[in-house]
Amino acid sequence: MASETVKIATPDGEFSAYVARPSGTKAPAVVVIQEIFGVNAVMRGVADDLAAAGYLAICPDLFWRIEPGVDITDKSEAEWKKAFALMNAFDTDKGVTDIQATIDFIRQDAGSTGRVGAVGFCLGGKLAYLTAARTDVDASVSYYGVGIENLTGEGAGIKNPLLMHIAEADQFVPPAAQEKIVSALKENAKVEIHTYPGRDHAFARKGGEHFDAADAAKADGRTLAFFEANLA
Repeated sequence: MASETVKIATPDGEFSAYVARPSGTKAPAVVVIQEIFGVNAVMRGVADDLAAAGYLAICPDLFWRIEPGVDITDKSEAEWKKAFALMNAFDTDKGVTDIQATIDFIRQDAGSTGRVGAVGFCLGGKLAYLTAARTDVDASVSYYGVGIENLTGEGAGIKNPLLMHIAEADQFVPPAAQEKIVSALKENAKVEIHTYPGRDHAFARKGGEHFDAADAAKADGRTLAFFEANLA
């Protein structure tokens, strides 16, 4: 596996993205959509793991319009305060536009087969849902997306497969919100939803307070099987 940082041009300027390349010639690509902590070690690790599994992974810096190069952790109160401030300042619509630019960029990469998926966590989980609804991505995965219950109308735009992982004890997505999400999407044949009893938000974040190795492995296994089925 090899990694590098690339620049992606948009009409508003350019932003950076971390790329992890698998061994071999051509592979399907996966856009890794960040949490509220920026393109940090956890997100780069997700990209590296995907590259080890045979995917061309790219993690764009979606906070670039606010502050380029954010790379913080979930280990201090000051970092949490900064992360929430960044989330509150973030323009979701422009973020989805930047994800489409990332999809277009990596689809044209010499190492790409042209098939592109997306996987997002927390804020990125919401963005992965919107990516499924608004972009030409081939398949998307949402881990414990926050705020999707307010965007259920977007579900009508989902034409390609979407896999969702919902933490049943998510402190940021209460039971009523989960019920609204499931109720709105359960009839869409393109949407597959798995819930994880007893799990809190970010149960798949390695090193996080609520990390659960067993359910993280279960969710990640489902994600890899989903990409294998839909990006080949």
